[in-house]
Amino acid sequence: MEDRDAPPRTGPPPLPVSGPPPLPPQATARARFPCASCGGEAVWNPGRRALICAHCGTEAPSESPGPANPIVEHDLVAALRAIPDSSRGWRTSRTQVRCQSCTAISVFDPEKIGQRCDFCGASALLPYEDVKEAFTPESLLPLSIPEGKVRDLVRAWYRSRWFAPSSLGTRAMTDTVRAVYLPYWTFDATVHAPWTAESGYYYYETQTYRDAQGNLQTRRVQRVRWVPASGVLDHAFDDELVPATVGVHATLLRAIEPFPTRNLLPYEPRYLAGWTVERYQIDLVNAARSAREAMTAEVRALCAAAVPGDTHRNLSVFPEWSRQTFKHILAPVWLLTYHHHGRPFQVLVNGVTGTIAGERPYSIWKLLLLALAILAFLGACVLLNQRYGNPP
Repeated sequence: MEDRDAPPRTGPPPLPVSGPPPLPPQATARARFPCASCGGEAVWNPGRRALICAHCGTEAPSESPGPANPIVEHDLVAALRAIPDSSRGWRTSRTQVRCQSCTAISVFDPEKIGQRCDFCGASALLPYEDVKEAFTPESLLPLSIPEGKVRDLVRAWYRSRWFAPSSLGTRAMTDTVRAVYLPYWTFDATVHAPWTAESGYYYYETQTYRDAQGNLQTRRVQRVRWVPASGVLDHAFDDELVPATVGVHATLLRAIEPFPTRNLLPYEPRYLAGWTVERYQIDLVNAARSAREAMTAEVRALCAAAVPGDTHRNLSVFPEWSRQTFKHILAPVWLLTYHHHGRPFQVLVNGVTGTIAGERPYSIWKLLLLALAILAFLGACVLLNQRYGNPP
């Protein structure tokens, strides 16, 4: 976490419009851990929280395969100016491919390069190489929801979808779920925000008027008394999440957030063993801009809530930002991409919390039957009203 005792910087350092060149897109390392018993490949098992051989089931030693990087909050302004090459590298070999359909860039084992894209199911995968070595993530959330539980969640989600085609559960096969690690940027900041506004207080007056028949009537009319108001908001943002993925639909990803970033662990390649990782395609400059926009909107909402009275107008906020830091993390999700009548749909499961969200098709026949049932009910109500509603 950031050092809250560090001396604050004065003034809000602006985010560059052109600024320094964007960071190179991130590739994700895929380490391979041979089994000590049979020589097969050990993969990270979320249920047992260990490296397990996919062939003989032997558990690999629990000790870390190498020294882990510490989790550090990096100064945002300094990083936007320059990031040293010493922060690059993945300590393992990897092969990257770009999907020609959804443009997601993933990492596979070299012998699996012909497989389909985990994000959209397309098979048009081309090799991709970084201009420079990628930046090593310093922290991640290990995958902790096992595949069996994910299948149960997906099946239950299918059953709860009203008006979905009856064939959805069989065509959208739950045995195609895949775990992927998605890239995220997180941002911390402290804001000191003086604000000014006009507070409105409601009061009422009695007004006399004549109705359409010329009769004298009275009514209460709401008025607003405006008075100047001002104040100061001090607020700290911690781990504001900005996804750096293009392979997953943003609305679905937001629906399964948040990720418990307080449980982040130092990056170790063993957690990624056996799984696909998407490299980031939202660079630090754009991610910082998105985070600043989200934080600014929240600051304005907090200031608006602090204005006294019944309503307000002409709110002006003057935020001063300090202690701006960031880090790059990996977060796991279970992803199911299925096709229904040629159209792709995604279902996501948070790999840490189990929260699920997805897209679904609708059955035209079920919707038509519902419309007919509603029309039949309304028709029956009209007939009953005509028969019994006007007795002689």
